Amino acid sequence: MTPPFRRVLVANRGEIAIRVMRACRELGVESVAVYSDADQDAPHVRAADLAERIGPTPAGESYLAGDAVIAAARQSGAEAIHPGYGFLSESPAFARSVESAGLVWVGPPAGTMEGLGNKLAARRTAADAGVAVTPGLLVAAGEAPDGELDRLGLPLLVKAAAGGGGRGVRRVDRIDELPDALDSARREAEAAFGDGTVYVEKLITVARHVEVQLLGDRHGNLAVLGERDCSVQRRHQKLVEEAPAPNLSTATRDGLAADARRVAEAVAFHNAATVEFLVEPDGSRWFLEMNTRLQVEHGVTELVTGVDIVAWQLRVAAGERLDDEVLGATPRGHAIQVRLYAEDPWAGFAPTPGRLGAWVMADGPGIRVDGGVEAGQELPTAYDALLAKLMVHAPDRAAAVSRLRRALDETAIGGVPTTLGFHRWLVDQPDFVEGRHDLRFVATAWGEGPPLAVGDRAMAAAAVLAAQDAALPAATPTPGAHPTNGGRPWTRQARLEAIDRTGDP
Repeated sequence: MTPPFRRVLVANRGEIAIRVMRACRELGVESVAVYSDADQDAPHVRAADLAERIGPTPAGESYLAGDAVIAAARQSGAEAIHPGYGFLSESPAFARSVESAGLVWVGPPAGTMEGLGNKLAARRTAADAGVAVTPGLLVAAGEAPDGELDRLGLPLLVKAAAGGGGRGVRRVDRIDELPDALDSARREAEAAFGDGTVYVEKLITVARHVEVQLLGDRHGNLAVLGERDCSVQRRHQKLVEEAPAPNLSTATRDGLAADARRVAEAVAFHNAATVEFLVEPDGSRWFLEMNTRLQVEHGVTELVTGVDIVAWQLRVAAGERLDDEVLGATPRGHAIQVRLYAEDPWAGFAPTPGRLGAWVMADGPGIRVDGGVEAGQELPTAYDALLAKLMVHAPDRAAAVSRLRRALDETAIGGVPTTLGFHRWLVDQPDFVEGRHDLRFVATAWGEGPPLAVGDRAMAAAAVLAAQDAALPAATPTPGAHPTNGGRPWTRQARLEAIDRTGDP
């Protein structure tokens, strides 16, 4: 196969930059990394064929500095720019600047991003296409007619029109909270996305978050690659995603696919995008937004369909047609992804910057890890706290949950608190195991986190025992034994017994 490009610049960092670079390498394409001063020695820089500095540590002066990114592409001789997700990935202005510079933009065209990528514009587009949208504004909050917000009722949700990842989102339970919510959401959106536009919609509390993956080419072909459930969320930040969505009726599944197709066909669309919905217990579905970019959770769709979405992004950008295998792809088995963040679940998921200690990822059949860090790395405070995405694939959901449980037990992260313990707790919760969870699950079942008590083997295994795996010395005085365990083999069972006895082996 002829490579779609000779050289591609990846305008991002961390695990997504490495993921794109791997696709480039498999296609025979050279990759160019960009880095801020904080990332000069980061893994994504070493993963690339070439690297260009784009500015100091603050994202606004580096990864969000479009002129610097384009200059780096020209300096390196790149032919195209892949934005990953976050940062400039949903900026139509940047996409136009890339094309004006004579480079290829690897993503939906700027016109599509303006029509669908901006959440407000997408709501209007979906409504015009006959797709039900969540009740709320179709204009920015400051442009709403008098009394419009009062008619929505409570609770409300303030949302940033640009970007995602839970940024620029505020819940409003009393109308007197609205002014402060609007102001804080605007400030956060401006800092994260360079666009402080916000709007308001009715908060639907008893629902699941389900999204449909789309992939289109420049020749009018559109593949609907199934749906994903993203209902395990904390403050509108997704923590777990799976494909296909569990416990959906065939009618609801088909309806979601049809609605997603209608939205995409309402504008000139190509490349990768995701249409997101709320699904209520009775099957009612509401359009939320369309993300005109690659999603953090794209990997679970790749696992169940066998379609390399990133590779096809590059191929579509070069003008290739989607082949019959992609157009006819159907899910096989079940995949689940958990996001491993440098956050403390027992402290309100607060970020935990610092230096990573142990870093041992699970391996074996049906396991995939998309990571962007390494042991000993200093985690900068200036960027997102996502460390890696741990994915499993199995013949059915029950087997996938079991495989995920095993993979989490084999994962070791030291140095800073992470969400590993939360995920190990999650896979033992009956509502999750049976696929009965919805958007309320984390707030109601986890709250601020159950106590890590002596004898709580599930969380102790994740929070203490796993980190020990990487901390044990490579050699000990007695082969197969550890001196602090009385000369007996320091097996997993022995360590669990030690946790039960003392809570701190």
